[in-house]
Amino acid sequence: MGMKEKFGIKAENGNMKWNQLNSEQALEAIKEHSADKAIIIFKHSTRCPVSQMALSWFERSWKEEEMKGVEPYFLDLISYRPVSGKVAEIFNVQHESPQLLLIRNGKCTYHRSHSNISYKELQKELG
Repeated sequence: MGMKEKFGIKAENGNMKWNQLNSEQALEAIKEHSADKAIIIFKHSTRCPVSQMALSWFERSWKEEEMKGVEPYFLDLISYRPVSGKVAEIFNVQHESPQLLLIRNGKCTYHRSHSNISYKELQKELG
């Protein structure tokens, strides 16, 4: 069973088709799946205007044709606080919100938070 069948695409915002990250089990699957394709995780606080602004900018910039082979995951860290804590632990990053992580080969190879979240910078990193 593939990642999409197991965890499903649950939300579409603008150009984005987010996979919802809502369980700790999904994190282990993401880690394994990142051997085959780049995974991004966007950690979002629904209570924070800075997070909402960063999410909006990122979603408006997203172009599916430029991001072939990248699988985006969305984590509502207010609803799934334990999952957010596990992200920090598993990928060895400090918890921040909003936060964008790039996962490759089971490791976080790039992460940014707050106003440093940039679609163009992510593109360069994916190079």
